[in-house]
Amino acid sequence: MTRLKVLLAGAAMLAAMGLSAAKAEVTVLGWPGGPEEAGLRKVAEAYNAKASDADKVKLIFFNRDGFFDKLAADLAAGTTEFDVNLLATYALGRYAPFMEPITLPAAAKETFPEKVLATMQYDGKQYGIPTDLSLHFMYYRSDLIEKLLSDADWKKTYGEISEKHLGKKLEPKDPDQWTWEDWMATALFFTKSINKDSPTRYGSVLQMKNLLFNMMVWHSAARAQGGDWMDASGAVTVDSPAFRTALEMYKTLYDDGATPKDSTSYEYAEANAAFGSGQAATMLQWNAAFADLDSKEKTPAVAGKIGTVAPPTGPAGRFTHIHGLGLGINKASTHKEGAVKFLDWLATPEAMTIYAKAGGSPALTDAVVANIVAERPDLKKLGEFAGSYGFVMNGGTAAKALQVYELQAKEFTAYWSGEKTLDEALAATKSGMAELLKQ
Repeated sequence: MTRLKVLLAGAAMLAAMGLSAAKAEVTVLGWPGGPEEAGLRKVAEAYNAKASDADKVKLIFFNRDGFFDKLAADLAAGTTEFDVNLLATYALGRYAPFMEPITLPAAAKETFPEKVLATMQYDGKQYGIPTDLSLHFMYYRSDLIEKLLSDADWKKTYGEISEKHLGKKLEPKDPDQWTWEDWMATALFFTKSINKDSPTRYGSVLQMKNLLFNMMVWHSAARAQGGDWMDASGAVTVDSPAFRTALEMYKTLYDDGATPKDSTSYEYAEANAAFGSGQAATMLQWNAAFADLDSKEKTPAVAGKIGTVAPPTGPAGRFTHIHGLGLGINKASTHKEGAVKFLDWLATPEAMTIYAKAGGSPALTDAVVANIVAERPDLKKLGEFAGSYGFVMNGGTAAKALQVYELQAKEFTAYWSGEKTLDEALAATKSGMAELLKQ
């Protein structure tokens, strides 16, 4: 018997016993474990305290392993075992045929920035209420950058290194003013093999493993150069100067030793370990890493010495990849009216304040986050960066978006590691994407 069936059987037993839990009509399938589950339990508790018996919600959770595949199979089979279920930006196209589009309540725009609401949109329709957001911070050692900006000798060396490696003499800048070239110059300066006086072994730590989530991190660089997956007509546009430049930036830093040589096997955990141990001066990383990196118990080498800004600026502007988790309505639900009531309340400042205080990571408007910033200071930048710099690639919510990320990871890691030329990697990516994204 599956875990879901066990849970449902338990609910049926409660119903037979006449217990209050049986009065719940709306079943909500959430993301198991971690702050997302903790937040959802708190908002469900608050909602049930005020909802009528017919509209109360009951929570169920699958295992994380295989969650999205099982969810897709259940939705496609027309299951009525849950009314509301988890959504993810990069899987919207896969689920949309089996989901009920929703109309946002007026409170939603008071609670969330427009770009955050867009993480739950597909083909012009809204499919869910965003509950958690992931994006990227440029992490840097504030103590080292402070010295770089004030030390004349360091400034002189910085200019010499940038001229030698990048072909132009640059001056150190505040990280919030960095272009991608400024970041590259900073990474080269803080690399021991290039600058013997560097206090860190590496200037940065890149996540270059053949892994789809690493592509999401790198995409912030590609978009800043003007890159996108497709143009307005649906033609694949990855073999472009923008993608080439962004790929070459990583390759330059890798070849010049500004990131560990085994970076082609690095993802989230390995990058955090390198930066957290004090080996690297900068790191482009998910916002979720901040709490652990700034913990004196977990990473004493860098805690209290970390600055965070949005990713650097490029010719097309400043951008950060964003994707969200949220909740939407199963098209086969037999309790849609109650499901709508729950989602409408979930979109209110009251509900999202409860969710955030319980550990969730919603991206909120300034007016809402101001009430909880003392308890969750990270949420201020989360909302600001999402609203100002957030993007989703054209095609990033398509039914086969995950396969596109996987294809890019395979080809681009092959280029960075020297297994393929840039032309070969981009040609294979373009043809593969055209097949995956064709209408």
